[in-house]
Amino acid sequence: MTTTELTPDTLATAVDTNLAAYGNPDPAGRRAQLEAVWHAAGQLIDPPIDGAGIDGIDAMMTAVQAHFPGHTFRRTTVIDAHHGVARYGWALVDPAGQTALEGLDVAEVDGDGRLVRILGFMGPLAPA
Repeated sequence: MTTTELTPDTLATAVDTNLAAYGNPDPAGRRAQLEAVWHAAGQLIDPPIDGAGIDGIDAMMTAVQAHFPGHTFRRTTVIDAHHGVARYGWALVDPAGQTALEGLDVAEVDGDGRLVRILGFMGPLAPA
């Protein structure tokens, strides 16, 4: 297998496809998005729930959609990355276009640009 060069565009595609999958209500479409960007043994870890492997991540996204019907996720910042680790901001947007929740993800990617692990953080950090 040939390792692809991990470019900013490759990374942005993986991150943005994952965020789009979170809000995709079509199970087959969501599954295709996940398989396109996630490593088979990937982990998505957020404060209230987590998922492992494509099946676990898909189930996690289904649960989030049940709590936030019609909401979508979008990236709100550039992606800051080095050594296969990236961070970026995101927003959960309601059907009227209003931000319901914001947060930050830290993602690990492999040499092929597939997501290996995402650790999600919700809300802003409190001042020191």
